[in-house]
Amino acid sequence: MTESISSRKRDAAIRTANGVFQVWETRTQLVKQETQAASAANDAKTARLKAQRLEKEKLDAEEAAANQPAPTKKRTTVKRITAG
Repeated sequence: MTESISSRKRDAAIRTANGVFQVWETRTQLVKQETQAASAANDAKTARLKAQRLEKEKLDAEEAAANQPAPTKKRTTVKRITAG
């Protein structure tokens, strides 16, 4: 037992500090991975919804072009003069 009490305390403090840092680092990496996964899922959902919206707009435009209403005649107004 050539180690002194002070050196054992110092080593314990270093191990504790390193352990705390390692746990913090692990949690940080886990949070980053979860954030990236959520972001990727959100991006995929956004792309899917955009594709659906564009497809619907295309179909609506084709349907509107195929079902063009006949132009309506503009009604002429008659100005009436009343004795008053």
